[in-house]
Amino acid sequence: MLTTWPWQHWAQQRPDHPALYSEEAPYSWRQLAAELDRRAAHYQAQGVQPGRGVALRGKNSLALLLDYLALIQCGARVLVLNPQLPAALLARLLPGLTLAFLRDHAEPVTCDVPPLYPPVQASPLCNVAPVAFAPSRLATLTLTSGSSGLPKAAAHSFAAHFASAAGVLALIPFPAESCWLLSLPLFHVSGQGIVWRWLRAGAALAVRPQLPLADALAGCTHASLVPTQLWRLLEQSQVPETLRAVLLGGAAIPTTLTARAEQAGIRCWCGYGMTEMASTVCAKRADARPGVGLPLAGCEIRLLEEEVLIRAPGQAAGYWRDGALHPLADSEGWYHSRDRGVMAESELRILGRLDNLFFSGGEGIQPEEIERVLARHPQVTQAFVVPVEDEQFGQRPVAVLETTGALQPEALTHWLAGQVPRFQWPVAYYPLPESLKQGGIKIPRHQVQQWVAAQP
Repeated sequence: MLTTWPWQHWAQQRPDHPALYSEEAPYSWRQLAAELDRRAAHYQAQGVQPGRGVALRGKNSLALLLDYLALIQCGARVLVLNPQLPAALLARLLPGLTLAFLRDHAEPVTCDVPPLYPPVQASPLCNVAPVAFAPSRLATLTLTSGSSGLPKAAAHSFAAHFASAAGVLALIPFPAESCWLLSLPLFHVSGQGIVWRWLRAGAALAVRPQLPLADALAGCTHASLVPTQLWRLLEQSQVPETLRAVLLGGAAIPTTLTARAEQAGIRCWCGYGMTEMASTVCAKRADARPGVGLPLAGCEIRLLEEEVLIRAPGQAAGYWRDGALHPLADSEGWYHSRDRGVMAESELRILGRLDNLFFSGGEGIQPEEIERVLARHPQVTQAFVVPVEDEQFGQRPVAVLETTGALQPEALTHWLAGQVPRFQWPVAYYPLPESLKQGGIKIPRHQVQQWVAAQP
């Protein structure tokens, strides 16, 4: 385990090695460490002290990433907020998170949290005492999806993030000369996972949020993508020659997609993880089997009446609320995920969320099972199945799809026939609306269901 901040460690070990590529300027590890020292000192001078909560609000940018790291170096608990969260939700959410400051990288929002001001470009290094590196200190708060009620804030230490990163890197090599694109938002655990893998490996990170994905990937060897992004790159022949490894997530993964990517020289990995575990828990090289592989090093999985229970070194210390940690695990340290799973073909297979199960005419329907079959259709790049109310059956399934061309309902029903029981056939198909697409991150199921319910 490191004894100093990782950027300072790599500045000593690889001072002139590339650390960051961005549209503004590249940084070596030496330059990055110096910039983070400057920013951390500036924020300390404004009152950011170890153990204080600081919110960062905004989309991915070089400045947001630098502030994220600098505030962690101050010893703060850093919460990255999605700028699309409505002000009414923030008004209910933020008081319980005991935040001392808000650094806004988006259009300012009115709230009761004092603002934190950015350092000016030429500001000198302030004369303040550096904060000692402490792996057990809480480093981040990350909001859960909040599909019902207020989102919870999972609190992770530096050690937990580093342990999660080490588990993934033991499976997916990320050597020093490699570069991973920060393709997912920092307000999502999957985006933070990319950052901590980079810090663990001492390789390079690319931050190019303003560029189209194909351009942003230039020179990158690694990327974390959802299936629809990889489909588009392959369809448009825009995959850069340097790209060698892709970690896929966020939706059912068609085997036709991964086979095509492998033919193009891209190793595809798929996995299973969650906010509470600092990202990935299980992973494997993508293959024709529908499972998610086996637990990463140090992670444990247990099935209790088909519910997946998890213990892992990346596990959050608890949920942060009202100035204290509240437990997320049971008395034996197991986190009850509410995911339904089985062991099949020597690996874990996730059947779906226990919360998503619904009944149609007395028959239980797990929507993820139908989605996996639909996703195998060569023209389907993303599939959601949600229930709609029905006077006769109680609820019936409908499908919302993103496709590479027009598809008739009859063709989709023919595709499902023989693969799923008749009662699981959707009674309607809708194209995925642009309003639900969020630049590659996972689309919350409840938003899809709300959209379907509003259709005439």
